[in-house]
Amino acid sequence: MGKIHLIPYQIEEIQDTATDIPEGVSMIQAPDAWDEAEKGLGNVVAIIDTGCQIDHPDLKEQIIDGRNFTSDYSGDKDNYDDNNGHGTHVAGTIAASSAQEGGISGVAPNAKLLIIKVLSGDGSGNYQWIIDGINHAVNWEGPNGEKVRVISMSLGGPEDVPELYKSVKQAVDSGIPVVCAAGNEGDGRPATDEFAYPGAYNEVTQVGAINFDKEIAPFSNTNDEIDLVAPGVKILSTYIDSKYARLSGTSMATPHVSGALALVINIAEKQFDRRLSETELYAQLVRRTVPLGYPKSAEGNGLIALAILEQFEQLFQTFNRHYASN
Repeated sequence: MGKIHLIPYQIEEIQDTATDIPEGVSMIQAPDAWDEAEKGLGNVVAIIDTGCQIDHPDLKEQIIDGRNFTSDYSGDKDNYDDNNGHGTHVAGTIAASSAQEGGISGVAPNAKLLIIKVLSGDGSGNYQWIIDGINHAVNWEGPNGEKVRVISMSLGGPEDVPELYKSVKQAVDSGIPVVCAAGNEGDGRPATDEFAYPGAYNEVTQVGAINFDKEIAPFSNTNDEIDLVAPGVKILSTYIDSKYARLSGTSMATPHVSGALALVINIAEKQFDRRLSETELYAQLVRRTVPLGYPKSAEGNGLIALAILEQFEQLFQTFNRHYASN
């Protein structure tokens, strides 16, 4: 097995402060679902990445545990600090909590984060580190019996490694949705396929990127396994050194969906009054998408839109009232 790398991403801007709700979080209608979903309360999302700045003001209350599988920090398994920036940015999109003055909110600000460092400061890692990280997420149990409900991976490589596939399939079979970036090798043509693994595995939820004008980002991979798209261009989130940054890439689209699942779990499991399987959670997620008019190979089921079912219900009720009155 060779090396696996961070999916390339673009640093657009680094800033000292940021406030309010980032545009990407608003675009997928997360704030409209916060009340019903209790902002993701009770769910743990495992982030398999470069680590996380554990004392970032917007994140320190969200991190429940972590583990380092890399050779960074002399292989200290208890030091999962982020020496790259990527993992901290992903973490903020999922669950930043602006409880402190002047911070931002992620998609699911009451969710907890399990930080699993499998990529070193230069953004590369061994496949074995990632496999070990996935297995750790599946088997992890928190201090109060918490278990991982979602795995988020903004990484990938061109190789289809059987051992990697086995660990991903084990996670999905155990009921945990695995959300992966599609990759940034796109050529702007939906008819040509570009694959990055583990994103291209059928079992995972593969996320492509759009900009704020709801256009497919030209760098976003297209293939017949794309499941949905989310904002991935100039995304504002947390960054190392307690700062904030705007980054671009399918890496930035992925955590929007990982955070969305933390909200969908609470909404759907309250309705069904039971724990849902991975297949059922995927169905609930896809129900909350809006087609954008691009080929399926580019957008899959469309843009994640968390409040769309509620809006349809209101329209249906309005139509019924109008019909009944006539």
